[in-house]
Amino acid sequence: MAEQSKRGGISVEAEHIFPIIKKWLYSDKEIFLREIVSNAVDAATKIKRLVSLGEIKDINTDDLRVSVALDTELGTITVSDNGIGMTEEELVKYLGNIALSGALDFIKEYEGEGENGKNGIIGHFGLGFYSAFMVADKVEVETRSYKGDAALRWVCDASGSYEIFESDREERGTSITMYIGEEGKEYLNENTLRAILIKYCSFVPVPLYFEGACAHKEGECECDKPINDVSPLWQRSAFECTDEEYAEFYRKVFSDYREPLLTIHINADYPLNFKGILYFPRRQNEFESPEGQIKLYYNQMFVADNIREVIPEHLLMLRGVLDCPELPLNVSRSYLQNNTYVKKIAAHITKKVADRLVYMKENERERYESIWADIKPFAEYSAICDVKFYDRAGEAMLLRCVGGTYKTLEEYLECAKEKHENVVYYTTDEQSQAQFISLYRKKGIEVAVLESFIDTQYIQMLETKRDGVKFFRVDANTDALKSDGEEGDAPEALASLFKRVSGKETLSVKTSTLTDTEIPAILNVSEDSRRMEDMMRVYAAVNGGEERPSFAEETLSLNMANPLARALADKTEFDSGDELVARQIYMLSVLSQRKLSASELEAFLADSYKLLGMIK
Repeated sequence: MAEQSKRGGISVEAEHIFPIIKKWLYSDKEIFLREIVSNAVDAATKIKRLVSLGEIKDINTDDLRVSVALDTELGTITVSDNGIGMTEEELVKYLGNIALSGALDFIKEYEGEGENGKNGIIGHFGLGFYSAFMVADKVEVETRSYKGDAALRWVCDASGSYEIFESDREERGTSITMYIGEEGKEYLNENTLRAILIKYCSFVPVPLYFEGACAHKEGECECDKPINDVSPLWQRSAFECTDEEYAEFYRKVFSDYREPLLTIHINADYPLNFKGILYFPRRQNEFESPEGQIKLYYNQMFVADNIREVIPEHLLMLRGVLDCPELPLNVSRSYLQNNTYVKKIAAHITKKVADRLVYMKENERERYESIWADIKPFAEYSAICDVKFYDRAGEAMLLRCVGGTYKTLEEYLECAKEKHENVVYYTTDEQSQAQFISLYRKKGIEVAVLESFIDTQYIQMLETKRDGVKFFRVDANTDALKSDGEEGDAPEALASLFKRVSGKETLSVKTSTLTDTEIPAILNVSEDSRRMEDMMRVYAAVNGGEERPSFAEETLSLNMANPLARALADKTEFDSGDELVARQIYMLSVLSQRKLSASELEAFLADSYKLLGMIK
């Protein structure tokens, strides 16, 4: 016997769904105002579109507007527009059916498939109107269609029951009056309403007026001026915008009166279709949080702060606005649905930031160098995290050299190829490594400054990307400082002396000839072992572990061009005076590389006093 089935549709009665809408349609009740204003803006946008298509004639679209009025005595908030209006059939169809979107019907009829997002229509879900019931006990809609049908009044209470009456409204458009209940009393406040409108509607594409308490006053007042900018900066071409306008927009949106470091203007067309302006903010000090802030808009209507999915993680320090009319948002428009489109936006932002750095390096070099110190940590982090970012922006990454000059890696290597090909010498501390730096600069060798922990990660990435290029800290490889004399192992007696006075049996002792005759010895630390030690030190600090004792491989190079070192090397037996001198030579070599520990400093001072006491 064949299996039989029955099909049916799920039925939801208004009296059951309205309590759910009232309590849980949106997480923040204030969103009701955004949704109702969105509908009004859409009504104006629709009629403007119909006029442009020639569907409507003899209508002036220059006076389109939306207004929000507050009446504290009646306890009402009214949102009005002079847009497309509704016929009785449309009124019943769209307001009598939950989640039936008039916006989608309009887009389908007048825009065509695949045009979604380019039409400027905000509402897509058919639920926004019902957000009014989150704060209202009764909603009254008065509307007159552009088609010339009779005006109508639609009245609905919180039970979901509605009635339709004839209206004496004469002007085209729609007014939605919300009779605010107990749960919405906080919104019957002029300052509260104004703040919500500024938050969500500062850039909607139709002039928006707020008629608060001043609506009942005579003469010019604030409500005579729109509270929004219908043509925000991101809707314009980058060639039309000035630096002053970018700075002013930044101050207005983020209330930060420090000048941003640089600006990235995005105007992506097919297939992404989104616009925006991004800023590198200026940090006051190195301890200030680098957390950025991206404001997301949907056809110029504010959606949410910091929807992180559209910004690559390594660029989360950016501030800015993005208007993405094709983002797959959920009903609340506050969370993104994951899809490849979102990933493409993030990839495009990475590309635009990288291209901006390259442009500044090529065309605004002096200004670029002046802000590089602030941009550098973020640029290096991005290069480490995203190989595509480095591939595009690698040529714009700078090295600051001792003395204040800036060079790209290519420029540094080009200058160095005669003296130390494919080797970059750097310092992590200009003060404690001053002696080494001085030796290199006397030889005409540039020393790069790499002071932060991220620098270590960055140069390791560069070494993997650039075959044959190697970075050495100034105390790690001193080949460039040596004269023609050969380097060799120190005599066994001399090596034993320095191992004994240093307290390090693992110390490697060699002899070499430096061009500088005043320095008796220099202490070299293996680059690879020191990097490992630095990494372990940071790991211990972050994870709360104990700092491990040093295991970096050290080599003491005695300078045979120095008389004192030469005199010690010529001896085979050493007295207590020789040991004191040897200990001072070793400690001075340590001091030229790093700070002494408390015990080292105490011993060093004691030996210094002894040496001074030997002077007659």
